[in-house]
Amino acid sequence: MLERYGHGGDLVTAAEMYGLPASGFVDFSSNMNPFGPPDAVRHVMEQRWQDLDQYPDPAVRGLRGKIASRHGITMDNVLCGNGAAEIIDLAIRALRPGASVALAVPGFGEYADAAHKYGGELFTVPLLEEEQFQLSELRVFETVERDKPGLWMLGSPNNPTGQLVNRELVLRLVATGAFVVIDEAFIDFIADEDRLTLVREAATLPNLLVIRSMTKFYSVPGVRLGYAVGSPAVIEAMRRLQTPWSVNSLAQWMGEAVLADEAYAKRTLAWLADERPRLTASLQALGCHVFESVVNYLLVKLPDRCALDASELQKRMGQRGVLVRDASHFAGLNGRFIRVAVKLREQNEQLVAKLQAVLQESGSQSEMERG
Repeated sequence: MLERYGHGGDLVTAAEMYGLPASGFVDFSSNMNPFGPPDAVRHVMEQRWQDLDQYPDPAVRGLRGKIASRHGITMDNVLCGNGAAEIIDLAIRALRPGASVALAVPGFGEYADAAHKYGGELFTVPLLEEEQFQLSELRVFETVERDKPGLWMLGSPNNPTGQLVNRELVLRLVATGAFVVIDEAFIDFIADEDRLTLVREAATLPNLLVIRSMTKFYSVPGVRLGYAVGSPAVIEAMRRLQTPWSVNSLAQWMGEAVLADEAYAKRTLAWLADERPRLTASLQALGCHVFESVVNYLLVKLPDRCALDASELQKRMGQRGVLVRDASHFAGLNGRFIRVAVKLREQNEQLVAKLQAVLQESGSQSEMERG
């Protein structure tokens, strides 16, 4: 399967499976900003490569300072890490190793992986299709009363559904005394993220941690970079468990540089506001059900007339040079669901055209089999 290692964006596996060079795919299976890295990234690589003969700053002071300034918090509230994946792992290890962990499903698989790795008992709150995958306050507090989980890990916006978790619901969870980790890896793609983020609350509350990624919005997944915001005590507990020099020099310099690129951010938000509804409408015209999303990816249910499941459809799209995510690998979803990123206009049109061809082909084969 394309998600051999649990994620989208695996071009090496795609090349092995479909017989095309890695450069021959249009990749809708990972949710990166389609504009690619900002110019500031190129400038850093051109101007600072000779500085790579020095160790990185072990305390990541320059980048932590810029992140703190951006959010109106202190450097003691910020921990930078080798991508959000390291931060998730550190959160479990430092906060509640072996504790019962509650998750919403479908959701990002690494939450459950980290919980299992450190011996945590897992409880799940289902997100229902008929409720548009919104997190139900009723089911959350039923879980609180019945199972009393010590730790909650929630994506907001959630992956793969693209939905936010209500801020007030999160704060009510915090008030129960459980530790709450909110993964805001994609919140940069929302125009009013400053109103929606919980970073300022996390800086003062002892049992709330916010995780942020810098690789999705700035399109640098090859440079692993994320950060956590929490109380100074929580951040220090995580820092003590972190591998020394976890954040390399290039990641630190690039992080500082991209945070200053306001033009890139404005361009991205303007593109998404126009292209997401356009792609949604095009997919709906093919008979797909597209669930509402606030970010740069869409959860899509295949048309009833489609005889293929998500795995076979993914294969046929891959053979045509277009990669989509088989969303059945997310707990709580079945083989009728795929996830696609929102990309640039020409790429989105290519996705729609190839998908239309596969759907028509599957319909013709189905008719032949019935005949």
